[in-house]
Order: sequence, then structure tokens, then C-alpha cells
Amino acid sequence: MNILKMNLSSLVLKNYHFIYERGLTKHISVSIAYRIMPKSEVPLKNELENIIDDPDVNVSSFKMGNSAFTPELRFYLGKGTLSGFYLAPYARFATFDVTVPVKYNSSSFPGTKYEALFSGKVKSTSGGLLMGVQHSIFKKLVLDLWIIGGHYGSCDGTLNATNINPPMTPAERADLDDQLNTIDAGPFNIKGHTTSNTSAIITADGPWAGIRSAGLTVGFRF
Repeated sequence: MNILKMNLSSLVLKNYHFIYERGLTKHISVSIAYRIMPKSEVPLKNELENIIDDPDVNVSSFKMGNSAFTPELRFYLGKGTLSGFYLAPYARFATFDVTVPVKYNSSSFPGTKYEALFSGKVKSTSGGLLMGVQHSIFKKLVLDLWIIGGHYGSCDGTLNATNINPPMTPAERADLDDQLNTIDAGPFNIKGHTTSNTSAIITADGPWAGIRSAGLTVGFRF
């Protein structure tokens, strides 16, 4: 009635994803999953550029790491123990560690742009439903295929740029303010920002959505 699993498909995106599942009955189980991705250059940059449609956000230097806890309740429709097609409502609590460079114009050197490096964490809370199929092989080996799933919720976070060098002139601060006012990072909403000659802070919130599909996990019963 215990299964320890690892998501093999997530390794493609540098995610390390582990799940512990515990059967409550023959057809119902609970599980807790933990996922972690060390901070590095973000995969799928082309898709990110389409989301953040702003030339003054340097997506090529965007870095991100993340971690998440996902509690899940499963209802199996097959005849075996914790086997066959299932429906699984779940919640996800995730934290994203991001670094975003934002460009602004130099007042001392016309035509030159500086970058303010914003770093911080965005936290999301969401809920959703997953459909999949799980089967046992050789009694102890378990294959769990996620067919399709998705979740929706909200997020908020704060990003800080500190020790900006050289210190910004009033004209450069005004230009950075203009850039932050016009950043198109939908669906996220920049709630506000503040700047000084050597620092800047962005606060943001917004909806949060994700898809779980084509996932393959392998585990062992014990």
C-alpha cells in the first residue's frame, strides 16, 4: 500500500520530482510530491519571450529555480489495488526564485542602455485535477502515466534590484520608472514599484495556471 516514485519526464526540464503515495483503501490513496529545480537559465526561452513581450526585459539572461509541494487525493477506477485509470484532485504550493534584467537608458551616454538586475521570489497557490493510468509490473515495479491535468490559482512576489552601479541619475531613475510602468508581463500584474539612485523594488501579483501532461513516473511498492 506504499509507493515511492520519481518523475522521469521532468528531468528534461532539470526538475527533480519525487512522490510518496499511501493507499487508504484498495481504490483510494493520498500522496505528497516534492519538486525542485536548481536556479539556472530558464528552459523554453522562446515561449517566455512570447509571454513577456517587452524588448527592455532581457529574457536571454532570465534565470529561475523553483520548488513545490503537491498533496493529492486519488480515486482509482480499476479492479486492482491502486491500479488502473484514476482521477486525482490536488493542490500545489510553489515558490519560484527568479532573476530578471530590465534595461533603462543612460543619461550620460545617449544611445547606451544599462541593466537593473531584479531578483526575488514569487509564490503561487493553486488547485486542479489530474487524470492518469497506473499499473504494476512484476508486483513491485509501478508505472504511472499522467494523461492530462491542470491547475489554477494566484501568485504574488517581490523583486529587488540592489547596489545598482553606477548610481542612477534622476533622468535614469525616471526612465527606469517608465520601463517598469509599461512592462507587458501578462497575465501578471505589477502592483507597484519604488526606485532610489542605487536600488529598485517591484511588487507583483496575478493569476497562476499550469498544465500536467505526458508525465511518466516509475516507482516501487513496499
